[in-house]
Amino acid sequence: MSSEAGTTPDITRTDCAQCGTEIFGLDGRYACALCGWVNHHSDGHNELPAIDADPDIPNPLGMG
Repeated sequence: MSSEAGTTPDITRTDCAQCGTEIFGLDGRYACALCGWVNHHSDGHNELPAIDADPDIPNPLGMG
């Protein structure tokens, strides 16, 4: 099952590439709480939405 914009992401697991701890992430994007390792965002299982699809981004022009 792959995630599309507006759907719930899948919880995935892997071993940390730096310290070997089992870690969990969303759609193949990980961050290790023990050693601080993170994988590159492009390693995920799907494309990230475009910035204009993010409802939390403030409108710099104050419009909308």
